[in-house]
Amino acid sequence: MKSLSQKQPWHPTALLMVLAVWLTTAGNLPLWLKVWQLPETQGFKALTTVGSLMLILLSMVSWLLLFLVWPKWLKPAGLVFMAVVTSSSYFMLTYNVVIDPSMIANVVQTDVREVRDLLSWRMLAALLLGVVLPGIWWWRQPVRQVKAKPLLLRQLGLFVLAWLMMFVFVWASFQDLASLMRNHTTLRYMANPFNSLYAVVRLSVGQASQAAKPLLPIGEDAKLLSAPASEKEAPLIVLVVGETVRAANFGLSGYARQTTPQLNQLKAQGDLVYFSDVSSCGTSTQTSLPCMFSHLGKTAYENSDQPYEGLLDVLQRAGLAVLWIDNQSGCKGVCSRIARFETQALKVPHLCQDGECFDEVMLQELPKQLALLDPVKRAKGTVVVLHQMGSHGPAYYKRSPEALKQFKPECKSSALQNCPVDQIVNGYDNSVLYADHFVSQTVKWLQAQPRPTALMYLSDHGESLGEKGLYLHGMPYRMAPREQTHVPMLAWVSKPMQQQRGWRMACLQAQADKPWSHDNLFHSMLDLSQVGTNLAKPELNIFAACAAAR
Repeated sequence: MKSLSQKQPWHPTALLMVLAVWLTTAGNLPLWLKVWQLPETQGFKALTTVGSLMLILLSMVSWLLLFLVWPKWLKPAGLVFMAVVTSSSYFMLTYNVVIDPSMIANVVQTDVREVRDLLSWRMLAALLLGVVLPGIWWWRQPVRQVKAKPLLLRQLGLFVLAWLMMFVFVWASFQDLASLMRNHTTLRYMANPFNSLYAVVRLSVGQASQAAKPLLPIGEDAKLLSAPASEKEAPLIVLVVGETVRAANFGLSGYARQTTPQLNQLKAQGDLVYFSDVSSCGTSTQTSLPCMFSHLGKTAYENSDQPYEGLLDVLQRAGLAVLWIDNQSGCKGVCSRIARFETQALKVPHLCQDGECFDEVMLQELPKQLALLDPVKRAKGTVVVLHQMGSHGPAYYKRSPEALKQFKPECKSSALQNCPVDQIVNGYDNSVLYADHFVSQTVKWLQAQPRPTALMYLSDHGESLGEKGLYLHGMPYRMAPREQTHVPMLAWVSKPMQQQRGWRMACLQAQADKPWSHDNLFHSMLDLSQVGTNLAKPELNIFAACAAAR
């Protein structure tokens, strides 16, 4: 066996082409498996289409490497590309997701708890096969010393050749490829490493553009429409932001399983309204959370790179005490300018373990945090946001305490595709059952308060549980299934609050089946909090009809 010094050294460009072939073939396994399963890619003609697509991608990967990678950083650059395509391929194969800017944003915002949930032996095996073993071979290959000018000419020539090859193959199979990409848009987000590079660049440019612009204030005319005579008349409103709860598995939606028994009882008492047709702003927390607290609405929010204040800033400007309690991975900037508390450091027996707490810890902490708020503002009214851990996956089994688990057995693996679908659903449904318990307990706490109270619950986005091979969330919105965008929303209003506002619950119940979305939260919360501003749009206010009826 030859030692490293005895091996015939590679020309750097030749070794670069080996990397290009590896990235195009093994590094794009999810893409080729997906293409091979499509109905359009069956038969002899389809084989030529697949072959053309592979050669086009090889040409694109080649010119990318020829442009970016030079001998001085050949070895480390190769390892980086291996790590990127292997990680991307693993998540695409495991959860059937695609890589786009919102997915990269989710990765950037991921905290230690979420990373821990994603780790598995399957992932370590993928990194071993995709990075460690080929990386060792790659790093051990000797590279020939080549003068700068001949190397530049050679790489430039091959760069031009790669472009010409790409254009030839695109021209030869344009009709078939155009149809394929038009009918299956997910393929555009599956080509490694371009999907990750595009997503990172797009996200970085967007964030840099926002960072370069000043935060614009909104609702500078905000004021309370009616000042309470005393703190006992000052409203206390709780907004519970649910995490990853889809309407399809919410008992109040008519789900076959009763996953919301306690909320059903509250609804039977007549003070709770469930809104059955609600759409989210996005398919991930990173997108939905800032959007749902924005005055812009989904369309304008997506088209704007100007940072604005949000709903909570307006409520605080009007004189209310505003508090955010977080049991998740942060508020994505929504709560940056108000009082906030995060539960990660808490170590409450029976509620916190392994660096993570059940959502009830927020309710236990709530009275203490309320007492820390400005008493002058509390006397005018208080708005609290409780951000749940909810049903965050893939470790759904961790999101509910053992005492409340009704559906067994549960999937206890982060590699969801290795579990039977019914076990995945069991774990997820138990997390929804716990969300029902948490929200109901919050309502009971509000019922005991000597002041008008109300609660709104709204999930940030839904979840895929294996339908059509999809898991988790984060699909580009235009191609996301309804399971990821149809979310539960409800409102509970205490009798003192009903009397204070002159609302009839029958009127609110009449709004239950109308189509609503995250766009309605901003304007409905303004009304519920009795805050007036020129930003308020009655047509987007869920409670407007009942205020008019009064």
